[in-house]
Amino acid sequence: MSVREVEVEVEADGKVGTSRTTGKGQWTSGSQWQTLSGQKKVLVLVHTEVYGRRLHDLLPLLESDLRIEVVFTVAPHAFNDGAARFLRTLGATVLPWQEAVRTEFDLVLAAGSRGMEQVRGPVIRISHGAGHMSLARTSDGPNSSGASDGRNVTSGFRGPAGITGPDCLMWNGVVVPRAVALPHQDDLAALERWCPQALPMAKVVGDPSYDRIMASLPLRERYRAALGLRQDEHLVLATSTWGRRSSFGQLEALLPRLLTELPGRRYRTALLVHPNVWSSHGHWQIRAWLADCRRAGVIVLPPTVDWRAPLIAADSVIGDYGSVTLYSTLTDAPILLARYPHRDANPVSPGVAMALATPALSPSRRLDEQLDYAASQYPREEYARIGARISSEPGGFNRNMRRLMYQLLGLGQPAYPPVTDPVPLPPPLDDIERLDAA
Repeated sequence: MSVREVEVEVEADGKVGTSRTTGKGQWTSGSQWQTLSGQKKVLVLVHTEVYGRRLHDLLPLLESDLRIEVVFTVAPHAFNDGAARFLRTLGATVLPWQEAVRTEFDLVLAAGSRGMEQVRGPVIRISHGAGHMSLARTSDGPNSSGASDGRNVTSGFRGPAGITGPDCLMWNGVVVPRAVALPHQDDLAALERWCPQALPMAKVVGDPSYDRIMASLPLRERYRAALGLRQDEHLVLATSTWGRRSSFGQLEALLPRLLTELPGRRYRTALLVHPNVWSSHGHWQIRAWLADCRRAGVIVLPPTVDWRAPLIAADSVIGDYGSVTLYSTLTDAPILLARYPHRDANPVSPGVAMALATPALSPSRRLDEQLDYAASQYPREEYARIGARISSEPGGFNRNMRRLMYQLLGLGQPAYPPVTDPVPLPPPLDDIERLDAA
């Protein structure tokens, strides 16, 4: 065996054998254990739980096709813990990172960029959220070719902290993805400004969460019934992204108000915290910090719950600058904006328009009064315009994305149209924490 071969013990029918990857990354032995062989190999690059759940919406587009085999790997990232936990729940085949980067694949799917340049296969890079709402330090500014060694070197320039920046797409002056899947036509202008080298790779495909939320909204009463809400019960969804500028970063100001200013006879409150917070601090610590809140009846939604279901069921949303708040504009729920870092906001993002149209949470009035005010001043037409900026291919993501994936795989598409399924029904609110702990 050469120095670049990797030998892994596997057990099948009580016998121990080997699965071997050569220096060229081709599977050479261990195939005696496989029932099917010769499939196109797809690698799903999961950095975090958020990225994994975003990519999970793509997987039904590859289902029922025996020509394709999908495997996963956990790519380098500070929030890997959530990614590993998520993949365990899928029952997926997970390759160690060092093995994944030595293996040739026919297609690689990624919602993040770290380590993307190391994998062997054509990469489709998708966005992991909506709106590209924040600005971040870039290597050099517009038209840069990225840091020469691939590091995110900060400079005086700030650009979109999303898929349209050179630090997300380039390594040593070369565009890494074979295709950059954009949610909206407007993203082409941002890409032209910040990373024009990637324009030939750009494909506008739409937004998977946009389509699934829109498919689910007509079933809203089913989601409310599944959560165990009474018809006269008002569900308030308080949502926070991660980081010091988030609502969770100032939670000591919001939590007491959730407990004291929303009468229990009328309101039911659920708290949705970004999975990166859970991954960074640990599930035990998050539950411990929120123990009094939970005992008082606030439901803390763990990352295992699909956030789109409670969003669809919500009667009001208290949000910050995260993607969930932006997606809230697709529903009829009035929004209160708890925190929005205007100095760090991407001025051309729909998030800025949302912040201007949405009432800001005030420290001097009761929450229930402010929620009533937000409902009375609901900016329906403005939210419709903002929501339309999330995706320029409404209802078309699955069609566009499947076409793109099969083109890169070199396969004909299955002879039936892809279907956009509604979001799965959630468990009852009273059971969510117990089921997560189990």
